Amino acid sequence: MADMDMALKEAMQIDGAVGVALVDYTSGMALGTLGSSKDLDLTVAAAGNTDVVRAKMRTMEMLKLKEDIEDILITLGTQYHLIRPLKSRSGQGLFLYLALLRSRANLALARHQLKKVEEDLQM
Repeated sequence: MADMDMALKEAMQIDGAVGVALVDYTSGMALGTLGSSKDLDLTVAAAGNTDVVRAKMRTMEMLKLKEDIEDILITLGTQYHLIRPLKSRSGQGLFLYLALLRSRANLALARHQLKKVEEDLQM
């Protein structure tokens, strides 16, 4: 079991990772970040992606879908942004946000590794 800091460090080991955050989507606040740069403000990304998560959850409610979101992928010209809501009871209301360089990342492997980070995370 990994604590938040260990989980963020583990996520930054994923090939192509440029930044990661653990975010509370009820408040939009980043509980922890690692890897922010001048091109990626993780606190702004955390707040903005909170709106993405909320909108998708509202849409699923309206459609009466009874499934969990595994992850949400946003594909940009040079980056992938992965959003993974936590499923554990202690992680309710939280999501992991990971930004990757497309040129260095293997998307399938990154999704698999982020799932492992989530499974190991102890809140």
